[in-house]
Amino acid sequence: MLNLNQLLDVNYWSSLLVSPWTALLHLVDITLVSYLIYRFSKALAGTKIMTLVRGVFLFLFFQILATLLGLQTISWLMNQVITYGVIAGVVIFAPEIRTSLEKLGRTTQLFARVELSAEEALIQAFVKSVSYMAPRKIGALVAVERAQTLREYCSTGIQLDADVSSELLINIFIPNTPLHDGAVIIQENRIAVSCAYLPLTESAGISKEFGTRHRAAIGLAEVSDAFVFIVSEETGSISVAYNGLFKHGLSIEDFEEELRRLFIPEEVNRKSWFSRLGGGKNAR
Repeated sequence: MLNLNQLLDVNYWSSLLVSPWTALLHLVDITLVSYLIYRFSKALAGTKIMTLVRGVFLFLFFQILATLLGLQTISWLMNQVITYGVIAGVVIFAPEIRTSLEKLGRTTQLFARVELSAEEALIQAFVKSVSYMAPRKIGALVAVERAQTLREYCSTGIQLDADVSSELLINIFIPNTPLHDGAVIIQENRIAVSCAYLPLTESAGISKEFGTRHRAAIGLAEVSDAFVFIVSEETGSISVAYNGLFKHGLSIEDFEEELRRLFIPEEVNRKSWFSRLGGGKNAR
């Protein structure tokens, strides 16, 4: 086991570089330890035990300083405190240590399932909400902004700036609630506004069976590249409009297929083992 005298010995450091293989081995060793310390500190950030860790490092600094200055009595006392303090710290901070280790495990995501991408999460929220609303004939109108901005139409609605979830979409369109009239507009994978007004189509070829929601969806698809889906309040049928196209009477499977074709044109590659180990940010 290393001690302070070894760390201060020039010959010890020279021995680490006696051959390229030895130097490479020690480099890998240091890199792994540095990475583990970094991940551990990230997992502890914001917890009560982080204060204890700072105190321990400060204590170690003074212990090294005392050894360098030759203060043997103080150094001996500090060594005793460190020896028995570790045991006391584990007992006192057992709940915090357990929480931190759980957080570390979630951060690495080594054994966790791959997180959903933002597009996949959006599709699942849409499919789940429509699966609930269509059989119950809960009318809905949702526009998803793509390349062209929908800021003009957002200004007509009520700002929400909320995460997209099936539960929230369902709750917005429940009849006789303050937000159920008008359209929901999705911007950057967030619900930007509800109760927005969309431009009605002026096409004379639209069947009279389609009401205001359908005409608004077709109208927006005519003047922008937005993707719009509708659930009919009269029949519960599912329709989509985008790029000037209008498709009516879709099944849930057809609706999901339209979403995937538009939002996930290519198969998303799974994260590599190393990227999962690093945690990182993913989309949902």
